[in-house]
Amino acid sequence: MKTEVRNLTRVFGKTVAVNDISFSFEDGNIFGFIGPNGAGKTTTIRIMATLDLATSGDVFYDGVSATLFPEAVRRVVGYMPDSLPGYKDIQVWEYLDFFARSFGLKGAERTRALDDIVEFTNLGELRNKFLYALSKGMKQRVSLARALIHNPKVLIMDEPAAGLDPRARHELRTLLKILADQKKAIFLSSHILSELQDICDGAVIIEQGKLLSAGTLNDLLAQVNGGAPAPVPAAPQSGETADLSASDAAPAAPQTQSVPKGVSITLKTPRGEAEPVRLKLLEHPLTRSVDLFDDDEVHAVIEGSDAEVSRVVGTVFAAGLTVLSFTRNQMGLEELFMKITQGKVQ
Repeated sequence: MKTEVRNLTRVFGKTVAVNDISFSFEDGNIFGFIGPNGAGKTTTIRIMATLDLATSGDVFYDGVSATLFPEAVRRVVGYMPDSLPGYKDIQVWEYLDFFARSFGLKGAERTRALDDIVEFTNLGELRNKFLYALSKGMKQRVSLARALIHNPKVLIMDEPAAGLDPRARHELRTLLKILADQKKAIFLSSHILSELQDICDGAVIIEQGKLLSAGTLNDLLAQVNGGAPAPVPAAPQSGETADLSASDAAPAAPQTQSVPKGVSITLKTPRGEAEPVRLKLLEHPLTRSVDLFDDDEVHAVIEGSDAEVSRVVGTVFAAGLTVLSFTRNQMGLEELFMKITQGKVQ
C-alpha cells in the first residue's frame, strides 16, 4: 500500500501549523517523522489518521482520500497516540475488545484477533489489569495492541518510545521490525533519533510546518554530503505523487547560519555501566547529545573534528570508567537533523 501526503496544509487562526507539505512511503518500510517541538508533526499525524481535517490538500492510501472516505481509511490505518487514556473502570482485555467490536470483528474472528494481538504484544499477564494501574511501558504496549487489533496495512505512531526504559524501547524496536517484515508501512515520530537510526528506512524532516527534506536515509545523507542545502520534494500537481528522489527535488531556502560539524560515536560498556559514561560525556561542552541504548551502549554526537572527539572520549578513560569498544559512526539522523534544520519554532 502506498501512502501519499499531497500539498497538506492546516491553519489554526493565524498560525499555519502545516504548510503545503508532500511526501510518500510504501508498505514494508519504516519512515521516521522528525522535527523540532511545534514543527507540525502531531497535526500532520492526526490528519493522516483521519482525526483532523486539513485546511487544504489531502492524504491518500492507495488512491483513497482520507478526507472523502475516512471510514474506509480507518480500516487500513492503525493509529497509536503519544499517550493512553487512564480509565479507572476498564481492564486491558475490555479495552481491546471494545475496539475489536468497533472494527466489526465478531464471534470467533474477534476472539482469535484478541488472542493473537495479546500474544504478539506480550500482554497475557496484563489482561485483567486496569488501564490506570499500568506503567508507561505497559500502556504503550496496550496502545500498540489497540492500533493493530484490526490488522491494518499502515501503522501511524506519535512518539511511541517517549518515556520508555531501555528494555521497553528495545522490545518496541523488535516489534516494529517484525511488522515491517509483514509488509506493513510504519510512520512514526520520535525525538530519540538514535532509535530511529537503527530501524528506519527513511525519514521526513519538517520545521515550522514546512517540509525540509524527505527520502531514504541514503538520500538524506547524499544531500548533506553534497554540500548543497537540504532539498525539498517539489509539490506535486493535481493527480501526481511527490517524488522523494534528490534529482527531482527543488532546493530549500539557503541556510542562514552554518551548523558545526558533529561526529556520531558509540561506546560499548559492561552491562549496567553505561549511565556513568553518559553522565561523563554530558559534562563536556562539545557533547551535543547523548542517549543510552539498553544499559551497555552509549550513543553520542560530539561537535568538532575527530581530534576533538578523541579528547572528549579521553575524559571518560581519565575518569576510570570502563569502555569495551569505541566506534565512530557514519553520519546518522541526529547529525542530519542538526544540519538540515535551523532550530526555528512556530
